[in-house]
Amino acid sequence: MRKGLSIITSLYLLQRTNVIYCCLNFCVHRKLNCVIYLQVFNAKTAELLSHHQVEIQQKFPKEGWVEQDPKEILKSVYECVERTCEKLQQLNIDITNIKAIGVSNQRETTVVWDKITGEPLYNAIVWLDLRTQSTVERLLKRIPGNNKSFFKFRTGLPLSTYFSAVKLRWLLDNVEEIRQAVDNGRAMFGTIDSWLIWCLTGGKNGGVHCTDVTNASRTMLFNIHSLDWDPELCQFFDIPMEILPKVRSSSEIYGLMKICPSLKSGALTGVPISGCLGDQSAALVGQMCFQDGQAKNTYGTGCFLLCNTGQKSVFSEHGLLTTIAYKLGRDKPVCYALEGSVAIAGAVVRWLRDNLGIVKTSQEIEKLAAEAGTSYGCYFVPAFSGLYAPYWEPSARGIICGLTQFTNKKHIAFAALEAVCFQTREILDAMNKDCGIPLSQLQVDGGMTNNKVLMQLQSDILCIPVVKPSMPETTALGAAMAAGAAEGVGIWSLNPGDLTAVTCERFEPQINPEESEYRYARWKKAVMKSMGWETSEAPSNGDTSIFCSLPLGFFIMSSMVMLIGAKYVSG
Repeated sequence: MRKGLSIITSLYLLQRTNVIYCCLNFCVHRKLNCVIYLQVFNAKTAELLSHHQVEIQQKFPKEGWVEQDPKEILKSVYECVERTCEKLQQLNIDITNIKAIGVSNQRETTVVWDKITGEPLYNAIVWLDLRTQSTVERLLKRIPGNNKSFFKFRTGLPLSTYFSAVKLRWLLDNVEEIRQAVDNGRAMFGTIDSWLIWCLTGGKNGGVHCTDVTNASRTMLFNIHSLDWDPELCQFFDIPMEILPKVRSSSEIYGLMKICPSLKSGALTGVPISGCLGDQSAALVGQMCFQDGQAKNTYGTGCFLLCNTGQKSVFSEHGLLTTIAYKLGRDKPVCYALEGSVAIAGAVVRWLRDNLGIVKTSQEIEKLAAEAGTSYGCYFVPAFSGLYAPYWEPSARGIICGLTQFTNKKHIAFAALEAVCFQTREILDAMNKDCGIPLSQLQVDGGMTNNKVLMQLQSDILCIPVVKPSMPETTALGAAMAAGAAEGVGIWSLNPGDLTAVTCERFEPQINPEESEYRYARWKKAVMKSMGWETSEAPSNGDTSIFCSLPLGFFIMSSMVMLIGAKYVSG
């Protein structure tokens, strides 16, 4: 049998002939506790064979701040590896058959650590974090015309709180320990893949400091054409280049797993780590979107629609990102993708559960929405972290509008699911305009695709079929494929003719296009009302004095003068 395993902060096992692929896939969820979960699959049938999970804490130290402890992430990864290997042995699977490890992660989350002590110098700043809005505004003032897209043709990205460069700039500006470590030549920067690979290959005792092109392309420090760190971008953000990881392809041997004596973990010692992909690129590979024009949409914490544009970088005129899809080998060509990113998808369901208490479990949302069958004119714009593609509007905030006395929690549940679908419609419309050829169907994956009401709604709102593979967590499969295909491992062929066909479930539109367009137009109206709620500039010292309004202050002062004058005259 060939087998494959992956950890989604977490672990998956993908089974085929003779080899096990182990893929470390780190995924952050916007909730109080994040779940590191392990799933074991038969890759030919996508049958779930086993699973393991560990919860890790997510921190919200201030409004809009989202952090995680890098050491807790690492400890949880080791725990998942050990428990997974134990379960494999219980299934009479010899763990010495594990031949390769792949890494996948949410891409922009930023970590800085000390290469001498091996200790992180601050918590990981998660991709959704908004603390850098003032940093972005300050940087924007240095750009001609305050143009957010000034670096677009080098990076494919707009200047935004989303990407790693501004998170790293904030750390250098605000954390003295990091500044000192940089001055002393001890600091290392990376996204979660870099942190994990460095630690798993030895850490302070010779760990490999690297990343792959897909993760590097999300930092805003990387030139997506030269495929290297850009000195001028580093100068603009004032980032010392010596702290950056070496950029490598998505499929090659980076180093070997080393034993971790402090955590008594050594089950996979000596196994090569040979695949590394950002989560959305891994899902694109797992969906086998290797041809120009093929696209997938992943429904997780956020929503991410990627369309493969081949070896040509296509620059959007409609608010999408240009990103690197993959580079599957040192001597292989790089492939690009257009991407639409939505910040809040599955997170809106968790918000209804954890913050409002409308349901006790996320699964109940589907039942409530099905019972309602309509939002009854209620529209929900979950702009908790501003709006991402195609607007890139950080001042937006979440709203629920169209409420009446008839509205109840079932309608709000329906509106929440509909919001995920409307956001996808917006980025798909933008992608169709940029590519010139509308998609005939949408391939989907991610945890939310288990919600059949959501998938049917998505098909209705897009007016095209939605196709869901039998194994929705294709991120794990993509990481396993990259690891197994690496030179020196060479067990998994990525030739189209050698790829195993995946069974799918298909959802067809069930409403007429006119109704879809009407609902979409109402949604767009709600989006406009969500904008302009927040700025980074608050009144100084909490000054809410009525005299801060000049017209009102003048009116009050003149009224007081008139009263005093009247009293004097009457006296």
